[in-house]
Amino acid sequence: MKIGMIAPIWYPIPPKGYGGIELVVSLLADGLVEAGHDVTLFASGDSRTKARLISSYDVAPSALIGQTYPDLYHVLHAYLDDTGDYDIIHDHSGIIGPAIGAFSKYPVLHTLHGPASMEAKEIYGMLDPRIYLNAISNYQKECFGDLNWAGVVYNAIDIDKYPYRDEKDDYLLFLGRMNPEKGPDAAIRVARAAGRKLIMVTKMVELAERRYFDEHVRPLLADDVQVMGEIDLATKADLFGRAYCTLFPIKWPEPFGLVMIESLATGTPVVAIKGGAVPEVIDDGQTGFIVPDESAMAEAVENVDSIDPRNCRRAAEERFSSSRMVADYEKIYSQIVAKEAACRPEWRNLRDIS
Repeated sequence: MKIGMIAPIWYPIPPKGYGGIELVVSLLADGLVEAGHDVTLFASGDSRTKARLISSYDVAPSALIGQTYPDLYHVLHAYLDDTGDYDIIHDHSGIIGPAIGAFSKYPVLHTLHGPASMEAKEIYGMLDPRIYLNAISNYQKECFGDLNWAGVVYNAIDIDKYPYRDEKDDYLLFLGRMNPEKGPDAAIRVARAAGRKLIMVTKMVELAERRYFDEHVRPLLADDVQVMGEIDLATKADLFGRAYCTLFPIKWPEPFGLVMIESLATGTPVVAIKGGAVPEVIDDGQTGFIVPDESAMAEAVENVDSIDPRNCRRAAEERFSSSRMVADYEKIYSQIVAKEAACRPEWRNLRDIS
């Protein structure tokens, strides 16, 4: 198939540090090329990919993240591209992307990477059935409700980039954005209650992230907490592999949680607060512990020795490998293309709008 794939514009593909969606897009694009498909990736010019790369920005405009213009310019550049005759376009961008994609002459599959906010549910409802939607968890799909779903495909990682390790060090690991939803302050309290050192790897670039750190996290810091900024994948994999366990003290309905499968791949259990898709990723008592709240996390940490690291690795290999993700998306693409060939609605092409 000829596939046009739209990545978010904010970080290069693959990301040099933070960037979960970008990591997934990188694995998917390269995997599809290796499977014999003709893939065009719309991403920033500093990206590295096996696909044909078309760029609206030479360098990812990370400093402008969240602003409307770069996002709009990027997706318009992709949907107005006339160099490819695609069987399908797979859009991983923000909500602006599918709003424009609804008028594409090609069938569009949009993977939802965010939560089901009231505004998002309303807009995707307005776009139904002009685009096909994919959820990254059954929980996310349920939250969005009755839409034009093509399927549910879990995110994935390159398992080989996360070496398995039996022997663990004594520290606990937190990895996530510096905001209240991810619970970095809770991770400090849990590690301290468990009497263990905490290594905290966090993105702290945006103003709100720096403010949250200064107001809620910095006052808790002491010698038992090491704070690290964004790191490369090899360093991250090493930290996961050596950690006694990974803390996932979320305070929001997480639609997936890539951090959890990265930890499992190295054989490191996860202690997580129940919420969102956590029960779809972690097998309670087998690959980690799912607890109701922060107060129960420290006790769960003390029981981590009962988890066999091999169970964690096995779960990652069987359920969250990039080859599984590529195969799942191939099936969805084929189903959409076959359906469209039989009955393609006549929507206007953006090129015809004056």
